[in-house]
Amino acid sequence: MTRGEKCSIIKPIRWDPINSVISVFFGVVNAYIRIIMTQIDYAKKGEITPLMKVVAEEERLSPEYIRNGVASGIIVIPSNSKNHSTKYIGIGKGLRTKVNANIGTSPDVVDIEGEIRKAHIAEKYGADTIMDLSTGGSLSLIRRKIKEAFSGPLGTVPIYEIACRKAEMKIDFREAKEDEILDIIEEHAKDGVDFVTVHCGVTKCVIDTLKSQGRIMDIVSRGGAILAAWMEYNKKENPLYSHFGKVLDIAREYDLTLSLGDGLRPGSIIDSTDRPQIEELIVLGELRDRALEAGVQVMIEGPGHIPIHEVKMNVEIEKSICKGAPFYVLGPIVTDIAPGYDHITSAIGGALAAAYGADFLCYVTPAEHIGLPTEDDVKEGVIATRIAAHAGDIAKGLSGALDIDKEISTARRRLDWKKQRKLAINPEKIAAEKGVGTCTMCGNYCAIKIIEQYVTSETGKKQKPEINQKSKIHRSM
Repeated sequence: MTRGEKCSIIKPIRWDPINSVISVFFGVVNAYIRIIMTQIDYAKKGEITPLMKVVAEEERLSPEYIRNGVASGIIVIPSNSKNHSTKYIGIGKGLRTKVNANIGTSPDVVDIEGEIRKAHIAEKYGADTIMDLSTGGSLSLIRRKIKEAFSGPLGTVPIYEIACRKAEMKIDFREAKEDEILDIIEEHAKDGVDFVTVHCGVTKCVIDTLKSQGRIMDIVSRGGAILAAWMEYNKKENPLYSHFGKVLDIAREYDLTLSLGDGLRPGSIIDSTDRPQIEELIVLGELRDRALEAGVQVMIEGPGHIPIHEVKMNVEIEKSICKGAPFYVLGPIVTDIAPGYDHITSAIGGALAAAYGADFLCYVTPAEHIGLPTEDDVKEGVIATRIAAHAGDIAKGLSGALDIDKEISTARRRLDWKKQRKLAINPEKIAAEKGVGTCTMCGNYCAIKIIEQYVTSETGKKQKPEINQKSKIHRSM
């Protein structure tokens, strides 16, 4: 072959503007994806982020402990990377048990200002996070307003909005497109939401198990019910499960924490720890692994209505199947007989669940099973759940958990009402004018004063009691 022949077979290069633009576009996209770093990415690289430092200081733990927990998926720090809250919290192993308060409108009661007041009340009485479960009014506006009103992380359930939008359009929610169900998650992320409940474990197989076994209460999760109805109508798999990769892409872009919802949680203690519940949990355990691999923070939601002797078992099952992922429980409610008092039934279950390893308690208010909670219901629910969380932390042996108990006990020994009021979980229960002295319950017969005056005091041991006379030390407040 001559030199000329060799040159003759070389084809001229033709510039294709369309393919060039496409190549550049995907190059930029791939470069952008590569530079997105989530808390898990940083943790796996051994880097301690500012958020990890804040959580470490709050929890009185080393930043390295927090970093390692985030990297291994046993700690999450819900915080939208593009719209940070002003207060950061960690949820997971070795940390203080956190409390969530659910608020939000309903189709029957749309009072945005009222929900904002509830957010303020929840924060005042110690809620660490809020979930906006609104189903009435302008949902986007409501969650943005609540985000502004509350300093901590905000959570939502995006699937609710699909049903609400279709209702506004007079369209059956079951006719929603798969893309709509996925895209609404990103809308919530853009509004600054820090964590979302996604019922990815409500699969066709799990629903088949529910049908074959049967329950008294079937499905009591609104999100789970919406998706189950959609699946039955469309004869398709749950798009949050079949397109979980897309869910992860959205979550990764905003460092959105996924709260894998328990759509099959029991709504009666008779249905507790059954096959549908456990089968869904197994699915969530598998999805947890995929999320961690993708650099997405995840926690697992749990029951629900559970009899008291099954609480420990349920925590242990979740921790085993989901490899220590933070466990977020609703209650659990330990008996079904107390409508109007379910802040108490859930506090009993919550204290036990926290003691056995649950990391995050969702409050239950006195209005549970009755109606939309009032502002006072929110207050009572938060306080009851905080008591449960603290009792659980004492049982876990968390460093410093007993400190405040020791302080308030010392103040009680001294009959120092001012100090007790300052330390009490709800200071309003102790009258502001109380100073130092016995209360009206015991008066002269106050055990603390009797022991102090006649047993532990050297001079008091020689005195004769004068309990039939008006006590000189008594001052009823």
